[in-house]
Amino acid sequence: MGRFLSLTVAMWLLSSGKASCAQPERIISLGPALTESLFLLGMGDRIVGVTVYCTRPPEARSKEKVGTVVDVNVEKILSLKPDMVLATSLTNIRDVKELKKLGINVVTFPNPRDFFQLCQQFVRLGMLVGREEEAQEIVERVRAGVDSVVEALKGLPKPKVFVQVGAKPLFTITRDSFINDLIEFAGGVNIAQDAETGLYSREKVLEADPDVIIIATMGIVGEDERRTWHKYRPLKAVKYGRIYVMDSYDLCSPTPITFLETLRKLAKLLHPEIDRAHANPR
Repeated sequence: MGRFLSLTVAMWLLSSGKASCAQPERIISLGPALTESLFLLGMGDRIVGVTVYCTRPPEARSKEKVGTVVDVNVEKILSLKPDMVLATSLTNIRDVKELKKLGINVVTFPNPRDFFQLCQQFVRLGMLVGREEEAQEIVERVRAGVDSVVEALKGLPKPKVFVQVGAKPLFTITRDSFINDLIEFAGGVNIAQDAETGLYSREKVLEADPDVIIIATMGIVGEDERRTWHKYRPLKAVKYGRIYVMDSYDLCSPTPITFLETLRKLAKLLHPEIDRAHANPR
């Protein structure tokens, strides 16, 4: 996987047109992962605005707030005089169109479907802000770490896993998500990988009887859901105490680096029998 990823990213860079871009001076980020990625690339001092959900690293919290991940304050954005706005697929398309109509350079990053796209988008971001070499170095380091985790788990039994990313209604992840890669790389099998939609039911979970349930919701909701699942005593995950609440920020809004960190945590949860050194390869 590693060599393929490296070569493909390189080919994508060559086919994308410019090899580098001048560094923007004033950036507004409309996505938590984008904000964290900018700091990783050493561009934190160029950020002039973020959403209320951009809380990592801690320095991001002091930046001007321009709205939520979905709805932004166009007037506030204009007042900050950005030369680049980084949007996501969740950003209100009307706001994006209005900003573009007003002459603002808006670049939209879709939600990555897999680990490769996650890395590809990180390199693309690095290219846009003039830090493509740094981005590529980070991706190569992360790729090596992922390869090490996958190698350490070879030959181990693959527990069935249900990942819950929404409570009302119950929502999960399918094959068309980088979270599915997280489960596979951590040596598990996503019970919903072949589902047509993420909308799921507790009846389907009972039927599949997963070995592990991962709840990716924030705060009290996660603990409430854990208690709800404990009512379903026949489930293996309940009988063997394998229901875990994970930070939704880590699981759902990763940079390449936090993807690897979360992968290592998942590997330990899915395979507690493996040696600690294998779970945290260096």
